[in-house]
Amino acid sequence: MTQMTLPMEGGCRCGKVRIRIDKPPMLTMACHCTGCQKMSASAYSLSVAIPTDGFTVTKGDTVIGGLHGDQSQHHHCDWCKSWVFSRIAFDVGFVNVRPTMLDDAGWYVPFMETYTSEALPWAKTPAKHRYPQFPEMADFGKLLAEFAEQA
Repeated sequence: MTQMTLPMEGGCRCGKVRIRIDKPPMLTMACHCTGCQKMSASAYSLSVAIPTDGFTVTKGDTVIGGLHGDQSQHHHCDWCKSWVFSRIAFDVGFVNVRPTMLDDAGWYVPFMETYTSEALPWAKTPAKHRYPQFPEMADFGKLLAEFAEQA
């Protein structure tokens, strides 16, 4: 595993969309919900929560794919359709970036898993925390503090 260094840059598969991260991650996650399984064509999706003001699209434009609702917006490259990042419709202070879009994702390890209640029976990660759905909102402060300590 490589060490995370800032800034981190990355982009979609075809390179038409490029991103930059200038602030350390707040949390890393793997989501096992069936929606993420379908979106990622995998057993789970990976994400890294980046402070909103530490994330920039430096090249290209994204289109909304996946969910088109009022809560989550999944941003994809219009050309290659790579799922690059997600935003909550109202600013919650972070952007969920797909870490495999980064030029170097070797540092990434999920800190927590969500929706383990929908996980495929063989799908496991080394995450320290596991939740049948999402953690209670009251637990997020403790999780963020613990993640920051280990980083």
